[in-house]
Amino acid sequence: MNTTQLGKTGPAVSIVGLGAMGMSDMYGPSDRAESLATLAAAVEAGVTLIDTGDFYGLGHNEMLIGEALKTLPRDKLVLSVKTGALRDPAGTFLGHDTRPAALKNFLAYSLKRLGVDYIDVYRPARLDPDVPIEDTIGAIGEMVQAGWVRHIGLSEVGPETIRRAAAVHPISDLQIEYSLISRGIEDNILPTVRALGIGVTAYGVLSRGLISGHYSREKANASSDFRSRSPRFQGENLDHNLAIAETIGRLAAEKGVTAAQLAIAWVVSRGTDIVPLIGARRRDRLAEALGALEVTLTPEDIAALDTAVPKDAAAGSRYPEAMMAHLDSEKG
Repeated sequence: MNTTQLGKTGPAVSIVGLGAMGMSDMYGPSDRAESLATLAAAVEAGVTLIDTGDFYGLGHNEMLIGEALKTLPRDKLVLSVKTGALRDPAGTFLGHDTRPAALKNFLAYSLKRLGVDYIDVYRPARLDPDVPIEDTIGAIGEMVQAGWVRHIGLSEVGPETIRRAAAVHPISDLQIEYSLISRGIEDNILPTVRALGIGVTAYGVLSRGLISGHYSREKANASSDFRSRSPRFQGENLDHNLAIAETIGRLAAEKGVTAAQLAIAWVVSRGTDIVPLIGARRRDRLAEALGALEVTLTPEDIAALDTAVPKDAAAGSRYPEAMMAHLDSEKG
């Protein structure tokens, strides 16, 4: 497994990371034993970056990773934790709280659930409209000074917020959605982070399974998870997007790889400063995804993908309208 550095100030990490959210939340029930086996298999394969959030499964995801860490080499792993999202007992999202006192409280619980002394990369999950980003980053900076956090990251924020945050403290990376059919960061956000020496950890590289080659109208009809409420998975939008997925699958077959591998390889090809997060919940899906690292895309392959899947090809927004309103990254 090759490694890269998260930005000019961040830690060295494997060129792909494991996003653990689906093991606890958003995609229906998961199997604890298989989740733990998948975490172990990822580390054995050389994955060093594990991404979670303190609100994933209302703390379940951190406790799951904490259990896995009892038999994994903590000193060789980079734990990335998002924070600040508020949920009620039913799991409904209520907003965000990134006040300094709240962040220190959230961090204390994360350290306890994970069973660790420090978190490698700590980041607000979204911009809190009621708290200046300078106050948020300043508070995490104090936690860096105290030794509880090693690096500061950002998530789903736009160019102005990125620049303001970086003026307060070095930022290792921006976590944001990026895939063949979610390329909005290329206009303004990607140039901004590159100018500032900030890396990117890309989630949603398979667009929540939509372009993985494993999703279908039948699965959509039977689904009651997060995707059933996502505009890209509804009605005519889904028909349009599944047609795009079929096109990706055809190009993948011509190259002798799977659709998921082609889609992940495309993100890897965008630059060493971009680290895809693989959201595998099972070992077989993990093995398939890691196979993307053996795929070399030629300039002709890239051109064919750009022609077949234009930048704004997807139908529907990537989140429901209410959630889109919380994305500073979508505000220009």
